[in-house]
Amino acid sequence: MTMSDHAIDITADICPFTFVKTKLLVERMRVGETALVRLKGPEPLKNVPRSLIEHGHAVISLEREEGEGPEGVHRLILRKMT
Repeated sequence: MTMSDHAIDITADICPFTFVKTKLLVERMRVGETALVRLKGPEPLKNVPRSLIEHGHAVISLEREEGEGPEGVHRLILRKMT
């Protein structure tokens, strides 16, 4: 498991709140810090990483949690770049 500076669980949220909550977290971070984002469902899996990249941040990894199906809980690690 990767250690992160910050963490947020948006598994109970739906789009667009998934990215809104992630964006608010990123805004509180310092450049270079990392965050773990737990997300679930096809829309957040597609939209959150794409939106982070569009805002100039790095997606370090996106992996399904052990024991979860393909659309189950995933862990996204991001780095604030700007």
